[in-house]
Amino acid sequence: MSSTVITTTDAPAAIGPYSQAVRAGDTVYFSGQIPLDPATGALVEGDITVQTRRVFDNLVAVAQAAGGSLSQVVRVGIYVTDLANFAAVNAVMAEYFQPPYPARSTIEVSALPKAAQVEVDAVMALG
Repeated sequence: MSSTVITTTDAPAAIGPYSQAVRAGDTVYFSGQIPLDPATGALVEGDITVQTRRVFDNLVAVAQAAGGSLSQVVRVGIYVTDLANFAAVNAVMAEYFQPPYPARSTIEVSALPKAAQVEVDAVMALG
């Protein structure tokens, strides 16, 4: 099965040797998005709510570039530097997803690139 790299200027460029997303068949695998402003490449300033909204906005842009939407996301992985932010991240996620919600894991990590407070990756099923 061949794969197709998904790229959009409406989401931050990769900051390493990876793609924003890769489509294999009808499945799209998103790389983790941190709260970078796609226009500047800089980390957005603000609390966990501001950062989480930027992450989901970036995921929306990648989903659209792949020909889909967040309604087709079947799995989300969330990484936070402080699990005390769990409720705030949940509240923002609820702004972007409706039932049935995707499967999800939330994991506390010691650090994220560029000192971000949150990173999210996803899997989307098209077709």
